[in-house]
Amino acid sequence: MKYALVTGGSRGIGRAICVKLAQEGYHVLINYVSNQAKAEETLALTKEAGTEGELIKFNVADLEETQAAIEKWQNDNKDAYIDVLVNNAGVTADSLLPMMEPEAWHKVISTSLDGFYNVTRTVIKKMIRKKHGRIINMASVSGLIGLPGQCNYSAAKGAIIAATKALSKEVGGKNITVNAIAPGFIKTDMTSGLNEEELKKGISLGRFGEAEEVAELAAFLASDKAAYITGETIAITGGLKA
Repeated sequence: MKYALVTGGSRGIGRAICVKLAQEGYHVLINYVSNQAKAEETLALTKEAGTEGELIKFNVADLEETQAAIEKWQNDNKDAYIDVLVNNAGVTADSLLPMMEPEAWHKVISTSLDGFYNVTRTVIKKMIRKKHGRIINMASVSGLIGLPGQCNYSAAKGAIIAATKALSKEVGGKNITVNAIAPGFIKTDMTSGLNEEELKKGISLGRFGEAEEVAELAAFLASDKAAYITGETIAITGGLKA
């Protein structure tokens, strides 16, 4: 049995990735922090996809809570290990920088960037011992080109891209690949308040992407077919015009 952990797996892109990995035969650990009802919905969808999964509750921004939850799972499943880690959890708190409150800055940084550190540091140790692993970090086009009103989000996702490159060099010799995905405008709760009609004018394909399209890329990066790809950030934007 192959195991995959998807943080922020209760909805949106995270949910789509959970379902796709279940279709590929993974036992998916669906991380969530508060909305158990949505997480249960994702779990039901993974089971429909053909593979048993389970919920694992912890706040990625809290190192002690993250370590405790993952280590408990590992102790309960001594012969298993998390072969695929998808660092997907993230939040937005948009505002122009002069009006951005410290809470908005720190919330976004702690979830996306500290969350990457907290989860990856805990999971990667057994990957190293097993000499195999796939780490997929959810970045954003915001981290590639910067978007107004998202200094906090752009900073977090830009740092994720840099960390992806650095970590890939640290663990490549252990047969662990580390890559990032940088989505553009994808139809999820996070983009539901945006003016889609206006924004899609700046996208070559003329539409927002679907979460399932991002999930297809994540599943490819998790597979043996992507064994020679590491340290890369792959944008999936529909041809967003910078």
